[in-house]
Amino acid sequence: MGWGDLGVFGEPSKETPNLDQMAAEGMLFLDFYTASPLCSPSRAALLTGRLPVRNGFYTTNGHARNAYTPQDIVGGIPDSELLLPELLKKAGYTNKIIGKWHLGHRPRFHPLRHGFDEWFGSPNCHFGPYDSRERPNIPVYRDWDMVGRYYEDFKIDLKTGEANLTQFYLQEALDFISKQQASQQPFFLYWAIDATHAPVYASKQFLGTSQRGLYGDAVREIDDSIGKILKHLQQLGISENTFVFFTSDNGAALISAPRQGGSNGPFLCGKQTTFEGGMREPAIAWWPGHIPAGGVSHQLASVMDLFSTSLSLAGVQPPSDRQIDGIDLLPVMLQGRLIDRPIFYYRGNELMAVRAGLYKAHYWTWSNSWEEHSKGIDFCPGQSVAGVTTHTQEEHTYLPLLFHLGRDPGEKYPLSFASEEYQRAVEHISGLVQQHKASLVPGQPQLNVCDQAVMNWSPPGCEKLGKCLKAPESDPKKCSWPH
Repeated sequence: MGWGDLGVFGEPSKETPNLDQMAAEGMLFLDFYTASPLCSPSRAALLTGRLPVRNGFYTTNGHARNAYTPQDIVGGIPDSELLLPELLKKAGYTNKIIGKWHLGHRPRFHPLRHGFDEWFGSPNCHFGPYDSRERPNIPVYRDWDMVGRYYEDFKIDLKTGEANLTQFYLQEALDFISKQQASQQPFFLYWAIDATHAPVYASKQFLGTSQRGLYGDAVREIDDSIGKILKHLQQLGISENTFVFFTSDNGAALISAPRQGGSNGPFLCGKQTTFEGGMREPAIAWWPGHIPAGGVSHQLASVMDLFSTSLSLAGVQPPSDRQIDGIDLLPVMLQGRLIDRPIFYYRGNELMAVRAGLYKAHYWTWSNSWEEHSKGIDFCPGQSVAGVTTHTQEEHTYLPLLFHLGRDPGEKYPLSFASEEYQRAVEHISGLVQQHKASLVPGQPQLNVCDQAVMNWSPPGCEKLGKCLKAPESDPKKCSWPH
């Protein structure tokens, strides 16, 4: 989902009453960022509190390339990384993931090996259907074992967009919360639904109900589900003891727009890019009785902060043997404080841009290649800005492109290199970059090698269902990442 997809952020259809109400009862973050303009690295950053370049969720196969975890990826979340659920276990938490994992699908990367106690969902996106010869359909898991596959046992009608997955995920969430409340057990729920990822889907009761078409139908169903989850917490009497945060893993995918893509509001470009539209996300914190209602924060914040904030809430110390990039947002939410910190915008192995205060400096610009663009792949449709949305990788290390995001949130008007304002801001940001790079120890890249033999041919539990497929011979190759 994009920054501009919610009514509270100005979406004109006003079709997200529950999320808008969540914001009215909690705190809206206007300057909240993901750690990557793509799904898998963002999720790895959320659960480790570390930049993808540190936790291994990047590639060195090409400079400044986005990469994720498709079926044929060999890598995944390393055993050396400490995930939020692993640490929360120490404080007696029961942890569940519902929906999309996307941190590796081979058995060693299974979420129950990395701190989660329960799982209902899938290791990959709901792409397909596939023919089971060149490529298998994606499995859906309950805990350790698959319980079926997308398109075969979990239907997604690509013609109508109908699928009941969000309803399944909603019921799983309500049941899990009820069970934990009944046993007086503290819990962490990672509700990672994916209905707004193309191919977009919604259940029958929501199809055709939005002014925005199928994408809007999916947003309305997610909004309705979040309303039901919050109401459930209130009815169980545990809302004042439960911290809830809503955000997205990257900006709206404009390559899928307008039918299957969302809105990034006033921001430039979308998913896959390190412009604001790719990495600034909708974000709402909700904790009745603690977070003052109707709050709006300009704190520069990140999905990695959810790692540090959650540990703080649980009374667990963050690991001291590694660099943690997230900060504790409790002083921001509870006392209205602002913490001075930069935001680093990475694309693969390259630091593309840095934000400090209201200034953002681009050290590299690139939307996508001319070759891809000529095929109709466009991450910035209708938003060409000369010298900014470039189709070749352009380096600006010595003279960064500088924007004042308060006056120019759409990154359309670079400041003059000769101005005093430019000199002051770039000097400050350059110091932050030097400090960051001096302490940076990149992790072993996990997204370099692909092999058809590691795809979801025979996931755990396939024997019981008669759904095991014969894998081809192993033939590892370098993954190709054009973006």
